[in-house]
Amino acid sequence: MIEFQNASFNYAGEQAVRDVSFRLEKGEFAAVIGENGAGKTTVAKLCNGLLKPTAGTVCVNGMDTRTTRASRIARSVGILFQNPDMQICQNTIREEILFGLQYTMDDPAERARRCDEVLCEFGFDGGRNPFSTSRGERQRIALASLMACRPEVLILDEPTTGLDYRECMEVMEKIRLSNERGATVMMVSHDMEIVQDFARRVLVVADGELIGDGPTGEIMTDVELLSRASVAPAQIPALALRFGDMFPGVFTVRQMADAIERRL
Repeated sequence: MIEFQNASFNYAGEQAVRDVSFRLEKGEFAAVIGENGAGKTTVAKLCNGLLKPTAGTVCVNGMDTRTTRASRIARSVGILFQNPDMQICQNTIREEILFGLQYTMDDPAERARRCDEVLCEFGFDGGRNPFSTSRGERQRIALASLMACRPEVLILDEPTTGLDYRECMEVMEKIRLSNERGATVMMVSHDMEIVQDFARRVLVVADGELIGDGPTGEIMTDVELLSRASVAPAQIPALALRFGDMFPGVFTVRQMADAIERRL
């Protein structure tokens, strides 16, 4: 579904990503982690053709992003920007959701039906102006407009930035649902707790290079690797490393809660 082959990208002569290679299969849920400026967002933008690799190749759904129009890629690849105000452009929530659907569904009646379905699922008032809502609500509106199109690939750039815990969980549960329906998810995130609880695979980026790639449990307990990427481990893996004998196999908040309950 997503394949990087020795992909590199330069901004005005300065290399942001170099010689990155990995492949995500259909239905995977992967997170990309690293410190600010490591190249995470560049990797995300290379996935939907917003950026074209200056060397190597990036293919998504069999489409070479160097030779395929971004509008064609967007039919099957949805991207959620870190700032929802960069992608919301309509006067009502209903119009915002319909805006994307007009490019993926030909039948107006089917578009209206899908829009109503998504409005109900997210609990939105379709007549409301999206810019009269909170930052967290606008993030959910942007996500709803993407999920209405049911893209085969979801690219998420810091989807929980600026959200409180409840808003984070609402957004992430919707993303999890999309993944369970078959969408391939690649999520850029600085929130290691979110990564730990939702991603099943983690790609580690440092100084524009891919320095780690593996199952979440393995990556999040590799202290040396995380240190090289200037990333602090999530609390639960850190506790598991410290008290491994007491809580074997514990890597998520839910598992830790269950383990503590059993101890009590």
